[in-house]
Amino acid sequence: MARDALKTLFHPFDTGTLDAPGAEQNVLFLGAEAGFRLPEGFAAEIACVQGFRPVFNRLAASGAVATPSAEGADYDLALVLCDKFKGGNEARVSQALKRTKPGAMIVLAGAKEDGIEALRKRIAKLGVSVEHMPKYHGQAVWFVRPDNADALAATLAPEPAMVEDRFRTAPGMFSYGEVDAGSELLAGRLPNDLDGAAADLGAGWGYLSVMLADASPRLKSIDLYEADYAALQMAKGNLAAAHPGLASHANWHDVAGEEIKAKYDFVIMNPPFHEGHAADPALGRAFVKRAADILKIGGNLLMVANRGLPYEDTLATLFKAHGETCRNARYKVLWARK
Repeated sequence: MARDALKTLFHPFDTGTLDAPGAEQNVLFLGAEAGFRLPEGFAAEIACVQGFRPVFNRLAASGAVATPSAEGADYDLALVLCDKFKGGNEARVSQALKRTKPGAMIVLAGAKEDGIEALRKRIAKLGVSVEHMPKYHGQAVWFVRPDNADALAATLAPEPAMVEDRFRTAPGMFSYGEVDAGSELLAGRLPNDLDGAAADLGAGWGYLSVMLADASPRLKSIDLYEADYAALQMAKGNLAAAHPGLASHANWHDVAGEEIKAKYDFVIMNPPFHEGHAADPALGRAFVKRAADILKIGGNLLMVANRGLPYEDTLATLFKAHGETCRNARYKVLWARK
């Protein structure tokens, strides 16, 4: 089911408050999700942008023309669907400002928990004349692209961060600005004698891949699998900078939902464990199952998980042997052999 923010985004066009774009116009839709209904008269071609692979796949399956990052310029209208990540929302508004033509309309929408009110006030404080209307437990916000759009775009563009003076990250990514404590615990238990092919499932911005290559210098290759397109680009760059001679493929991939055909000697992962605010062990189990699928006989899995998440039964079902390497107050490191 489409979330309410999608309906909120198109509400100003539904009510006639804003004119629907005609067939001769083109529209950029940043943060697009499947399930939107176009208002009557909304005939423009829409270029959808969605960097999170599972959402992208649903969008593409709906028949939308979609890309993982924004392309093109001089759009007549930009639509921005907000989510809970402040940095990501501001980055989308920055892209909208850069890729629309002078005088274009920019329309945003989000739920209260997406921070849409704070974003509206932030844009208004930058001197932009902003209008808005509440609907469906959220808010639609719109403004005309101002003359100083390039300067505003630069102001709103998120600043990348350097972690430990070697990892580039950006707002909106998992554990932006610091190493995740679970990944750090796992990194301290990495083997130093690997010499085969490895995969990092849910690679994020590449911390574990780099640390694995640090620990096992004879490793032949590390392939990255990550659903967040922007994080994957960071991971690819971070690994190349740290280990320029190491073979690697960066795969924009929904690990839980899409097959992987390659086979590996070793898999490392810090799997996601929630959708929204609620813990969802099924997501982590799907990662465990994918690891079992892609490991060669005799291959090994090393993963970190929250202490309370019950992955041991799944490991027992899918692997020849498994156990716990260590734990602390929050996390546990688990191993398994195919």
